[in-house]
Amino acid sequence: MDQLSAIFKRFNPSARVFHSGSLCQSVNFDPQDDVGYLHLLRSGTMTILSEGAEVITLDKPSLLFYPRPCSHRFQTGNTGADLVCATVNLGSAQQNPLINALPNVLVLTLDQLHTLSPALDLLFLEGTNNHSGRQAAIDRLMEYVLIQLLRFLIESRTLNHGLLAALSDPKLSKALIAIHEYPSKDWTLETLSEEAGMSRARFASHFRKTVGTTPIDYLTSWRLGIVQTLLLNGKSIKSIGREVGYRSQAALSRVFTQRCGLSPSEWARREMNS
Repeated sequence: MDQLSAIFKRFNPSARVFHSGSLCQSVNFDPQDDVGYLHLLRSGTMTILSEGAEVITLDKPSLLFYPRPCSHRFQTGNTGADLVCATVNLGSAQQNPLINALPNVLVLTLDQLHTLSPALDLLFLEGTNNHSGRQAAIDRLMEYVLIQLLRFLIESRTLNHGLLAALSDPKLSKALIAIHEYPSKDWTLETLSEEAGMSRARFASHFRKTVGTTPIDYLTSWRLGIVQTLLLNGKSIKSIGREVGYRSQAALSRVFTQRCGLSPSEWARREMNS
């Protein structure tokens, strides 16, 4: 399996386009629970004011990605701007490594993302027409753009820290893919270093420097992210443990409570009622 397939399988990222066309005014985008924003500037000039970030001015076709909820505002020039805007959900689990691996905001010009050209042409075409199934088509195309973006970040090594940086490393990626594919396996530092083809000491040091946590801590977070997703999908804690490498419900509940501050049932109740 490749670097991203197991992540998509577990957390199922999705996108929903809510605007396609011209924008000739100042517009505010409010933060929403578990939802980020993906904006594509097709033409025009735009200034972006984001919470806790420097002012950004875009004057060429660009991609603007907020992977987490973030308040931001667009101000367009006198000629306005042509945009496609979508909300993006990378998965609602708090222990989602994909969300944690991304910066607060990512800005790239579209000419950097040359592999996106065919998808963008279709997206902009669908966005300006009113054919049957338009919403479904542009949503799926935006999800494809999201996949291509993440693929680009790995292959170009744009990020030098975090999960995506590690997935671009030929050795670390082998261990990470193994964790992602087989969370129920009884992994140890030694077996993970063997997957990476590195000495145990070198693997532990390189993993922590790149990802920002130890291999075993990452494994625990990955497992708990799966648990959170399954709980939100209605599965009982009794049926989850062995799927993620815990031999008893008590062992899973203990680790979950230590990491999340609530028992699995309390956490699920809170999330479903929020």
